[in-house]
Amino acid sequence: MSTPAFNPRSPTMRRIMREAKELSSSPSPDYTAAPLESDIFEWHFTIRGPPNSVYAAGIYHGRIVLPTQYPLRPPNFRFTTPSGRFEVNREICLSISGFHEEMWQPAWGIRTALVALRSFMETNADGQVGGLDATDAVKRSMAVDSPSFRCATCRKTNAEIIAECEAAAAASSSAAATVEVPEELKLAFKDQMGSGGGADAAQQDDKDEEARLAEGFVQTVPDGQNAAGQNAVSQNAAAHNDPAARAAAQLQAHLQAQNTAFVQQIQQQMQQQMQQQHAQLQQQQQQQWQNQTHHAHVHQNPNHYQNQQQQQQHNMNNMGGGHNVDFLQRNVAYAEDVPVWIDMAIAGLLCLLTTLMFKWGYLDRLLMIL
Repeated sequence: MSTPAFNPRSPTMRRIMREAKELSSSPSPDYTAAPLESDIFEWHFTIRGPPNSVYAAGIYHGRIVLPTQYPLRPPNFRFTTPSGRFEVNREICLSISGFHEEMWQPAWGIRTALVALRSFMETNADGQVGGLDATDAVKRSMAVDSPSFRCATCRKTNAEIIAECEAAAAASSSAAATVEVPEELKLAFKDQMGSGGGADAAQQDDKDEEARLAEGFVQTVPDGQNAAGQNAVSQNAAAHNDPAARAAAQLQAHLQAQNTAFVQQIQQQMQQQMQQQHAQLQQQQQQQWQNQTHHAHVHQNPNHYQNQQQQQQHNMNNMGGGHNVDFLQRNVAYAEDVPVWIDMAIAGLLCLLTTLMFKWGYLDRLLMIL
């Protein structure tokens, strides 16, 4: 599979290439990810298991598939290494994946997703798509076997990949910065931990859980000169401390408000149009009823109607308009029912289409283009 023909100057391509460069120049000893040479939309990642858990001894490999609308839409994740927590080679349902697009924020990036993915390994499956509920003993056994797993595409074992990450991180001399799980994902993580938790989690109190979350945060080494731009792209700092994160959140809220206002305006216009068409239909029905009443009156009093028509004809002839009266009598017809329901159906379909575009996120891109 090769990368489709995309303009390298497009926002999607520039965003993906920036993230690939940032992950390469700021390596972490706990995880790594890079796109394939043949397809920039498919990435392979390798992560360590979260500390102080049944996965602590494990090293896990997987795939990330980015949509062509990235970062407006979230990526999808698959694990290729058995872990006892996720099924192998199946898309998994997480709050950072394509199964929950409503929670995804374009300001997040691959690095943020990897940090969150490590934390989510400690949650229970609870019937989620791609999740497993193996025993702790099975998970520990798989964790011990995972470093020897070899990816056919990368042609390296998990242990070799992580060893390269550790060497690259040790060789880097830049100042370290802390990458945290976003607050939205952290809350979802806590909810899932509280819904059942594994044996280790059930034995810990709230303070121990907070300490375990803190240990899940990964130290990275961004370039000092480009740290601000890189953090703005990948949201490596916490949202409440990073101005770029706040700006991205404000932009998203502004676009959301514009979308809502636009949809409401369209709906109001459609409603007004339907009301006008309904009024026209009532007027036409009333006119038809008057015509029918008039016909009935003429049928009951034909002589009176004929005399009235002759009198009108005589008056028009005296005014020199006899020819015009004949023309009108030949061409004027009573109003018929107009199929207004067709216009009403079209208006309803337009309203539905606008609502679906708002739900699917196409209005976001349209407003950004405008």
